[in-house]
Amino acid sequence: MRRLAAVLLLGMAAFSAGAATLQVHPGDRIDVAIAQASAGDTIELQRGTYVGSLRIDKPLALVGIGRPTISGDGQGDVIRVASPDVRIEGVIVRDSGDDLGAQNAGIYIQPGSDRAVVRHCDFAHVLFGLWIEKSNQVRVEDNLITGMREKLSSQRGNAIQLYNTDGATIARNHISFARDGIYVDVSHHARFIENRIHDVRYGTHYMNSYHNLWEGNESFHNLGGLALMEVRDIEVRNNVAWGNASHGIMLRTIQDSTFTGNVSAGNGVGLFVYDAEYVALRNNLVVGNAVGVHLWAGSYNNEVDGNDFIGNTEQVSYVATRDVQWGKREGNYWSNYLGWDADADGYGDVPFEANELTDRLVSRYPFVKLLDSSPAMQALGLAARQFPVLRVATIFDAHPAMRPHHADWSKWLERSGR
Repeated sequence: MRRLAAVLLLGMAAFSAGAATLQVHPGDRIDVAIAQASAGDTIELQRGTYVGSLRIDKPLALVGIGRPTISGDGQGDVIRVASPDVRIEGVIVRDSGDDLGAQNAGIYIQPGSDRAVVRHCDFAHVLFGLWIEKSNQVRVEDNLITGMREKLSSQRGNAIQLYNTDGATIARNHISFARDGIYVDVSHHARFIENRIHDVRYGTHYMNSYHNLWEGNESFHNLGGLALMEVRDIEVRNNVAWGNASHGIMLRTIQDSTFTGNVSAGNGVGLFVYDAEYVALRNNLVVGNAVGVHLWAGSYNNEVDGNDFIGNTEQVSYVATRDVQWGKREGNYWSNYLGWDADADGYGDVPFEANELTDRLVSRYPFVKLLDSSPAMQALGLAARQFPVLRVATIFDAHPAMRPHHADWSKWLERSGR
């Protein structure tokens, strides 16, 4: 074994020593340099504009010096990666084709191109930014990705598309004017860190993927923020979704997952929860949304504790046949809670019920909101509490917190414009 290890080390040293750096200048052809390069070489691309699609079919690095531009001239993929261990860094990638059926992309990482790295690149006027298929341990970091903004959303591709991958890292990318920001399907053990996504359909469109981490991402001014669907074992922490027309964070058909420290502010719906079980939602701030939480389709057996629900026009829209208890340990804070704390222990002495009969009426008939503070609505609410026959199923918080858990909640209320 020692002799084998020594032989391997000598071989690696020889490979490293033999790596060369090839210079490409304006007027030169990059594809010629790729053909001449050996595995492990670096191609340095000097500042300028290079027109024509590229195929990288061997392990090498393509590094831009002074931000050179590679234009696909509106045809096919700008760069197709067809080898493991390819690194692309510091270039402007622009003008892919616009054929959705062919999945034209700024960079297409085809099956088997494991450990590809794309960092510090700008993508401009590309259909898909990066299409990554059946390639593992791919890293996409610190890129600016702008789609074909003149097209309708349905005619664009996604900024980053992952399909059937394992172990990807997608970090600190700035994404706009694509169809969806980050589209994830059948991709596991991935990390999505500190991406900033705006002016797309869904900031994140995520399906059939397990054991992943979403942390520190910001999604705003989209139709929807984070759409996390048909998944298990996902950790979603310290993300921000604000100013999205539909939902901030969607949990749809999801199990065995954790959501902590997230902010959903000024959206149509703060948390859209559908068919979620064995999910922990802790220490999240849901503020200034038209609806704080829309909960339905058998979303039981979840731990919802230590969250703040502040200034939402309708705190909870809940349609079900039985009560669900939240706040079993810390208690959630509800800005419309009207109870008291006689023993000064920081928790309300009477339970909070999120969905009274009057709330159900407002949900079904929005014009009833005009009567919200009227004596008639107050009397109807009192009657519903006194006579169980009028009572509707509700979110039940036995010991609601008397103070918000988030000291900075007011800045998000101001941003929401409510």
